[in-house]
Amino acid sequence: MPNYVDWTFAKSAGARLVPPGPDVSPEEATRIVEEIRELAAFAVDPVAATARLSAPGDAPPPLVIDRPTWIDVNADSMAAMLDPALEAVAKRRDKEPSGLAQAIGSKITGTEAGGMLAFLSTKVLGQYDIAPGGTPALLLVAPNIVHTEREIKAVPRDFRLWVCLHEETHRVQFTAVPWLRDHVIDSARTLAVDLVPDTSDLRDRVEQIATQLPKVFSGESQGLAELVITPEQREQMAKVTAVMSLLEGHADVVMDDVGPAYVPTVRSIRRRFTERRKGAGAVDRLLRRLLGLEAKMRQYRDGAVFVRTVQESVGVDGFNAVWTSPETLPTPLEITDPAAWVRRVHG
Repeated sequence: MPNYVDWTFAKSAGARLVPPGPDVSPEEATRIVEEIRELAAFAVDPVAATARLSAPGDAPPPLVIDRPTWIDVNADSMAAMLDPALEAVAKRRDKEPSGLAQAIGSKITGTEAGGMLAFLSTKVLGQYDIAPGGTPALLLVAPNIVHTEREIKAVPRDFRLWVCLHEETHRVQFTAVPWLRDHVIDSARTLAVDLVPDTSDLRDRVEQIATQLPKVFSGESQGLAELVITPEQREQMAKVTAVMSLLEGHADVVMDDVGPAYVPTVRSIRRRFTERRKGAGAVDRLLRRLLGLEAKMRQYRDGAVFVRTVQESVGVDGFNAVWTSPETLPTPLEITDPAAWVRRVHG
């Protein structure tokens, strides 16, 4: 298969472009990493008790990492996730580009991917890497946690535990629910393949860009993908978004439910963390909109409202019916109408 993206080059480009983390001494960095690791282990029991879900004993423990490592891991995951889409591109070509064109093109796309990963690597506090074709793991990005806690003037231990509670919930979701990881991977891969336009579609897609571009810049869309998707693809994207909203909202609800018992300053953290987003600079806000990060913030909000409303109606155990099978996941309409999900699943 032609090499459309040089992922090795993307990793090196990302490592060159990523800004340094906060100023800490080597000794302080060691203490910070150790404390985050300890707090991640501490978060396991309260999250399991609150969510009423437990990760199996053989689930990999969390990894505390730096920004370049996050770039490396996510470049590998992106490569594995996008392989089917790239194969689809290859099959639709009338003829393959020359070796020189492939080499130059893959370096250009690798540089673009590296730049995107470098930007994102400064924003992510934690992530459950579902690792298509690899070993899933919970990643906690130490420099970003420290940078954010300093920016919002949070009590370091409280903020670090607060983050660990959210991310531990994601680890539980993907390890306690055996089918969830494959379902998310298959859905994302299907969407990625569908998003590759046929040559016959390109003129229509160019016209679509002109009409959709204002929505992308306004932050009301899913980012750059909104420029080229068809109505059918938009429907498929909505299904994936509904699942992500569920996962993010559930993690936020568990984090805030556990918080008061273990994080004395949880209310202050939540308030300042929310205010911090409003104070982002113009360039940062633009990049967030283009990459769909503004839409991701809406996922936290919509998903949390869904989870809270369902739990108030049928309790935590009733809500946990959502993990029974892909058929019990909320639809795009249900994520904003929790009562409809309760009627469908609980009758």
